[in-house]
Amino acid sequence: MISSVLPTYSRAPLHFVKGEGTWLIEADGRRFLDLGSGIAVNALGHANPELVETLTQQAQNLWHVSNLYQIPQQQELADRLVDATFADTVFFTNSGTEACELAVKMARKYWYEKQQPDRVEIITFDGSFHGRSSAGIAAAGSEKMTKGFGPLLPGFVHLAWGDHDAIKAAITENTAAIMIEPVQGEGGIRPLPDHCLKGLRDLCDAHGILLILDEVQCGMGRTGKLFAHEWSGITPDIMMVAKGIGGGFPLGAVLATENAASGMTAGTHGSTYGGNPLACAVGAKVVSIIADDTFLGEVNRKAALLRQKLEGLVAAHPDVFESVRGSGMMIGLKCKAVNMDIVNAGYAAQVITVPAGDNVIRLLPPLTITDAEIGESIKRLDIAASAVAAQ
Repeated sequence: MISSVLPTYSRAPLHFVKGEGTWLIEADGRRFLDLGSGIAVNALGHANPELVETLTQQAQNLWHVSNLYQIPQQQELADRLVDATFADTVFFTNSGTEACELAVKMARKYWYEKQQPDRVEIITFDGSFHGRSSAGIAAAGSEKMTKGFGPLLPGFVHLAWGDHDAIKAAITENTAAIMIEPVQGEGGIRPLPDHCLKGLRDLCDAHGILLILDEVQCGMGRTGKLFAHEWSGITPDIMMVAKGIGGGFPLGAVLATENAASGMTAGTHGSTYGGNPLACAVGAKVVSIIADDTFLGEVNRKAALLRQKLEGLVAAHPDVFESVRGSGMMIGLKCKAVNMDIVNAGYAAQVITVPAGDNVIRLLPPLTITDAEIGESIKRLDIAASAVAAQ
C-alpha cells in the first residue's frame, strides 16, 4: 500500500524536531551536528534569532498579496541584490527549479526578440544539476534524471565537463547560451577553475551568446564570496539563485543584466507566490548579513580551518577517503569507501553529511559554524570513518 507521502525519497530514519544554530535535535533528544544545512539552505543556521525576529514581525502584518500589486519587501530585496551584484533586474521565484525555468525562457526570448527564433540551443555539462522540472532535467540530461519521463524539452547540448575544445566546436548559429555551475554540487563538488570561467566568458563574448550561471548551491556566501563567480573576476548575463538566499524560507531568484532580460516584458512570465512579502522580508535580512565583508571574511577564515582539519582526517583514514575538494564552505570528501556507508556511519556518530555524485560526501555547514563546532565535527567524522574502516 502506497504511503500517504509520495514515496520518491529514500529517507534516513531520523525525526528532527528542533534546530539551534549548527545543531539538530532528534525526537529522542540526541543532538546532531548539521554539516548539510538542509542541502546548503540554512546558511545562517537553524532558528537564527535575526531571521526569526524578521519573520515574526512580517508574519504579524502581511504574508501574501500576489504580484498584482506593489510589494515593498520585494523591492527592497531586489535593490539589495542589484546593488551587490552585476545585475540590473531580479525576478523572484520559490525555488531553484523555478529559477532554471525562467533562465531558459529568458535566454530564448532574448534571441526571439532579436529576430533569431531558431537560436534556442543551450550548452550544458555532464554532472550538472539544474532542478527537477522539465527544463531542469533536460538541461542535466543524465539517465538518472530523465529516464521514464517521456519526450524531453529539446534544445540542450550536453558536453563533457572540462572539455574546452568540445565547447568551441559545439557553438553554432543556433546557440543561445552556455549554462554552468561555478561549483557543481550534486555532481560531486567540482569547482570550475577561475581561468575556465574566464574562458567561458570570453567565448560567449566572442560569439555574442549569453552566459548563464547556476549559483543555486554555490551562491550566497557559500564559497567565501557573495557569489562564487566573483573569485574569477567575471560576471554572467543571467544567474539562478535559491537555497541560502532564504536562510530556510523557500525563496529563489533570477538575476540578469538589462540586456539579457530585454525580452521579458509584462505578461511573459509570472508567479503567484514568488516574491511574496514574507519570503522577501527574510531574504532581505539574509542578504544584509551575508553580503557584509566582515561576515564573508569570517567565512573564509573558518573555511580554511575546516579544510586544514579535513586534510588531516583524510591522511588519517587513507582507506576511507581519497581527497578534499571544493571551495569555501562547500567541501567534498572524495571517498574510497562507499560514500553512503560514510553518511550512514555519520548518523550513528551524530553528524550530518550529504551524499553526492562521483562517490563524494558533501559538507555544507551553516556559514555561522564556530571554531569549536568545526573541531567537534572532525571528531565525529573521525568516529564515522573508523567505523567504516572496521567493517
